[in-house]
Amino acid sequence: MRTEHSFANKFGGWLTPLVYLSSNWISLLGVVAVTTSAIFWLLLLPISFGGAEVRNPYLGILGFLLLPGFFLCGLLLIPVGIWVRFRKEHARGTYPAVLPPLDLKNVHLRRLLVFIAVATFVNIIIASQTVYQAVTYMDSVTFCGETCHTVMQPEFTAYQNSPHSRVECVKCHIGPGASWFVKSKLSGIWQVFAVTFHTYQRPIPTPVENLRPARETCETCHWPERYGGDRLRIIDRFSDNETNLHTKTVLLMHIGGAGRGPGIHGTHLGPGVVIRYTPRDRARQEIPWVEYNDNKGHSTVFATADFKTARAGDLPVRVMDCMDCHNRPTHTLELPERAVDRAMALGEISSSLPFVKKVGVDLLRCSYHSHAEAEATIPPTLERYYKEHYPDVYAKSRTEILRSARVLVAIFERNVFPEMKVSWGTYPNNIGHTDFTGCFRCHDDAHVSKDGRKITQDCSACHELLAVEEPSPKILTELGIRDSTPSTER
Repeated sequence: MRTEHSFANKFGGWLTPLVYLSSNWISLLGVVAVTTSAIFWLLLLPISFGGAEVRNPYLGILGFLLLPGFFLCGLLLIPVGIWVRFRKEHARGTYPAVLPPLDLKNVHLRRLLVFIAVATFVNIIIASQTVYQAVTYMDSVTFCGETCHTVMQPEFTAYQNSPHSRVECVKCHIGPGASWFVKSKLSGIWQVFAVTFHTYQRPIPTPVENLRPARETCETCHWPERYGGDRLRIIDRFSDNETNLHTKTVLLMHIGGAGRGPGIHGTHLGPGVVIRYTPRDRARQEIPWVEYNDNKGHSTVFATADFKTARAGDLPVRVMDCMDCHNRPTHTLELPERAVDRAMALGEISSSLPFVKKVGVDLLRCSYHSHAEAEATIPPTLERYYKEHYPDVYAKSRTEILRSARVLVAIFERNVFPEMKVSWGTYPNNIGHTDFTGCFRCHDDAHVSKDGRKITQDCSACHELLAVEEPSPKILTELGIRDSTPSTER
């Protein structure tokens, strides 16, 4: 009792009116906000000390931006509620002349303590589940590809069929730490309005200009010091003739790096090597100016004949990284010829069907206004072709014809999106130089330095041609390779 009375005597003068006046819905709402944010923060604290907030951008944004703001709003509501009630009771003349003492007999104190206890208990239960589930969901592919970014259907579809299909979108598009999460969201605020009012561009332009540097994302898995030597690459092709002649091109790719010669990676991104270039267009498909800085401190500038040095200041200068060649590592959209070759090499489209390569590509290149129209048109058209031109084949292989038709539909739906105006070749792939300009953006013998040197176009600089479109390459027999998985061309 002495302790209780000493407490009341010491703090009662100013605390008693606050306890009495805080019994209002505005202040109690502030108490809920304060306790909720405090509980969430306490739950995130051990995770943060464990380093999770460094790896997970959503934990950082939740812990360092949202919760403090919510906490401060709650603190503000408490005195606002007290002031509002004080004004009302003074205006009505109902403010008591003598306030009850601060003990457990005080109904206002008991009510406040019970409310805080219940709110804290409920918040602990809710927060323990919500923190984990919310962060996990926001990291999920469903959130990025379907919930928020529905306009990104072409990219999401390509992602699902890519080598990175089990890597969360945020690992590459945002990376570790809260700072880049904030930057990416702030730079994309206009996209929210564009999606809301349907003012976004079709197709979505690439490349993404504010993308985080590849050294901070790609290289967390693809360690530059472990690029490895030479690699064998086998590319399957099927001809447009009646027999769908199957040939193979075999390349020995000089990847380089890891102390195994310069190769492709060593020459472009080796230790001490810095390449800067000036693109003439937003898509970075025209490159008139290149500056090569080697690992010995030498710098050489290569430019095309039509490039005016005076205009150099008017064009952007970019430092080359992984994304300048691997510009679509996860969002690759194929051309119809390449896609049909892959499907035939995998046995998804039967190569025993006469002219299936030519007819299949022709059907894919037809204009369809939607996926539904393609699905309704391609199967019966392919079936009708064999029924009219090869009735015997149709009678014996109708099941294979229908299966091949379904694969053609799937190829179309993976690569063409009429609603977004994405057609064959809309998004160039800079790896290689057969389907798109790719390597030849710089390696075209047109980029010349002041002393007459050129950026080489020598094939052997990047690969050795061991076989070129041969039905049965001898080199594969010598290496003991009987069959091969078709190249991904990525």
